[in-house]
Amino acid sequence: MTTTLVTPPEVRPDEAAPRRPRRRRSRLASVGLHATLAVASLISLVPIVWVFLTSLKPRDKWQSSDLKLFDQPSLDNYQQLLTDTHFARWFLNSILVAALTTVIAVGLAATSGYALSRLRFPGHRGFALSLLVTQMFPAAILIVPLYNIMSKLGLLNSYGGLVLAYVTVAVPFCAWMLRGYFGTIPVEIDEAGLMDGLSPFGSFVRLILPLARPGLAVTAFYSFLTAWGEVYYASVFLVGDEKLTLAVGLQQFVSQFKAEWGLMTAAAVLITIPAAIVFLTVQRNLVAGLTAGGTKS
Repeated sequence: MTTTLVTPPEVRPDEAAPRRPRRRRSRLASVGLHATLAVASLISLVPIVWVFLTSLKPRDKWQSSDLKLFDQPSLDNYQQLLTDTHFARWFLNSILVAALTTVIAVGLAATSGYALSRLRFPGHRGFALSLLVTQMFPAAILIVPLYNIMSKLGLLNSYGGLVLAYVTVAVPFCAWMLRGYFGTIPVEIDEAGLMDGLSPFGSFVRLILPLARPGLAVTAFYSFLTAWGEVYYASVFLVGDEKLTLAVGLQQFVSQFKAEWGLMTAAAVLITIPAAIVFLTVQRNLVAGLTAGGTKS
């Protein structure tokens, strides 16, 4: 089996499409645009603020039909959530599963995307097509075959099996996106690394990956969110209160006969903290990674 590096076609400066002159908006149009954006921002913030304020209300206040923003605020809901429930255990379980999913998915997607971008090998087109085909099936359809595979491998009710299920969801999309991003990196960089004595894998690790940080940031963020908020797989593959992840464990707060909205809203506020930390960590690279990976194939 032989593989060859593919050099993308060069585009001459004189062949580039001429730029159209940028039209200037009128002052009235600018005011209307900014006013619309401000209203949209306020509308999107209302549910978040309402959830936070509800988490600070005691039981008799959030059950009341009177709409008040501040009504005897306290941290009783947070104290009860952390001391009288398994929330802390669920939180640690979700962190573990999401972290493992992110590391494994980014590693597999980076190597797969690089191979699809740079190499031409037997089955190249079929492999690339399979990444797209896997995105056509909803997660619910894959539960039964994955359950049978996990059962035969002895991975049911284990975090390893759940991570494996999440990786099967995250890797195809991430590999396809990284394939597009690696295509924006000149192949001459790989060739320069080979001329300097690096192996193909060494060139990939030491030269290409540092340049692909925006694309890696997008795939890491997507992989983390895939595992952090997923419900279907976690509810099927895990059993027992202490084994559950956050997305499944929080369902215990809302049932047919009662709803602990104070605990639910307090948990919702705490759940956003890890996702916000990951977003703030990679936000500088998100736009560049999404645009490059989405337009280059």
